Amino acid sequence: MAGKVVLITGASRGIGAAVARRLAGEGDTLALVGLEPDELKKVAEDCGPDAGWWEADVTDTDSLRTAVEAIAERYGRIDVVVANAGIAAPGFTRSMDPAVWERVLDVDLYGVWRTVQLTLPHLLESKGYLLLVSSLAAVVRIPGLASYNVAKAGVEAMGDSLRPELKHLGVAVGVAHMTFVDTDMVRGVDEHPVFGKVRTGIPLVGKTYPLEFAVDKFTQGIRKRSRTVHVPGWIGALKVFRWLTPHVIEAGARFSVPKADRAALADIEARGAAASSRASGAGGKADSEKAANR
Repeated sequence: MAGKVVLITGASRGIGAAVARRLAGEGDTLALVGLEPDELKKVAEDCGPDAGWWEADVTDTDSLRTAVEAIAERYGRIDVVVANAGIAAPGFTRSMDPAVWERVLDVDLYGVWRTVQLTLPHLLESKGYLLLVSSLAAVVRIPGLASYNVAKAGVEAMGDSLRPELKHLGVAVGVAHMTFVDTDMVRGVDEHPVFGKVRTGIPLVGKTYPLEFAVDKFTQGIRKRSRTVHVPGWIGALKVFRWLTPHVIEAGARFSVPKADRAALADIEARGAAASSRASGAGGKADSEKAANR
């Protein structure tokens, strides 16, 4: 698979940027898409003279289409697409700003769909590989991240649906599930005065894995055109028992969530509406637009 043209959304920071640098070092040509031009430029410079970057918002079909068309024109083809752009907004549903709740779905779910829809004609031509970035949140749905859980479950379902639709056309589809990885987005969640403590108190999601560990898994998955990428590997085994995970989460949250719920309301009352609109990530124009892609 080395020597391919690889398009990555959410490529200015975090996993998107790190995977781009690794693939470029192994001989691929990188087309970077994101919202932060200064950061994208830095990553492109690290990826070599053939790498390019395009500022585009995955919630804006026109800007994303312009970027995809420019990439196809410059390189003549697109071989791999990594739909990685995403944000997270900690908050309990009953006290969270509805606009922020919906924003997460617009970036993390519909943004992936827009990426698929606009790049698929090029992948059909190249018989390429499409990697949709879901999350452990599609399997283990922790409280305080409902909008993120819903979006990532939708991404998993999208990938599972597209895979048999496209296989006979030569396009391979993978879905990446990862737990918490050491990126700016995860640190943003952990630094939340309420929800950072909730995460670390729930089984299965308390550990944060090194970024390079995730990059290794993503790169291997792209090279092998894998149907799934698990970071770490135990997520694959956990899927077999996903019927059990809601019960485990409920048991682990029975003491921490009521306390955090009260704290969340107090935090919102003390700091105002801004407390309910904290989001971390990139790919859409969120409150923390300068925070990390994954």
